Amino acid sequence: MKALIQQNPSDIASQVADYFQRSIGKWYSERRYYTLPEGETQEVASEITVEFLEQGSPELINIAQLHQLDDPTIITCGSKINWKSSNSVSGKKMAEGSTVFGVSQTLLYRDQAFMTSKPVVAQYYMLDANTLCLRTEYNGSVFEEELKLVGQRYRTRQTIISRAGEQTMIGQYLEKRIE
Repeated sequence: MKALIQQNPSDIASQVADYFQRSIGKWYSERRYYTLPEGETQEVASEITVEFLEQGSPELINIAQLHQLDDPTIITCGSKINWKSSNSVSGKKMAEGSTVFGVSQTLLYRDQAFMTSKPVVAQYYMLDANTLCLRTEYNGSVFEEELKLVGQRYRTRQTIISRAGEQTMIGQYLEKRIE
């Protein structure tokens, strides 16, 4: 993975901290998941709250412990995401929960992920000041994500999930800031 902006790990960590700070707030997310190769589609809406976490916060110390890191201060910043999701078509509630991200140089530690409740680690880079890219591998699957801030009020996301070299799902998101 190669970032198009500064390559120094401490500079990249500073850039992702700025990205997380600019993501603070409440968002309304509309997303569509395409299952491949069948093309089955699922539409989901979520209310999302994004908080910024500073180095040494209890949530980041917990992330360090979950990942058995010797020095919890190695995690320089992070973000906590809370969500409530429902099926966009039926309105049926689907899930609610939270996840915590912690940054250490070019690694992003998570307390859990999309398809597991276990802690995971992602490699990340900043494509530019507004675009965060992640690559996570677990349970035989690869998750490639791109999150892009579009001005102050919008964010787009795209996730491509692969297994055994074959793409199995694409998720596309439009998130609108509501606070």
